Amino acid sequence: MEQVRAYVLISGRVQGVNFRAYTRDRARQGGVTGWVRNLNDGRVEAVFEGTRPAVQKLVSWCYSGPTHAQVEKVEVRWEDPTGKEGTFSIQW
Repeated sequence: MEQVRAYVLISGRVQGVNFRAYTRDRARQGGVTGWVRNLNDGRVEAVFEGTRPAVQKLVSWCYSGPTHAQVEKVEVRWEDPTGKEGTFSIQW
């Protein structure tokens, strides 16, 4: 199955609402590799790599996020997969 990679920036009230933990859990459940982290400007940054359906499902979820998040904007850049991402993790 085709492998894809998405670089994603999520803006809004997305820090302090467990966005990273929920993203990690959903990614692992869907077999997606990569990472997620908070940025100093209040956004959340993530890289998702896996099958197209699994990555698209995770990207779609980012538009709503966890219950207490208030997502205002999601920017997605599709890239060539590297195959170098390990188990999905939260970066600090």
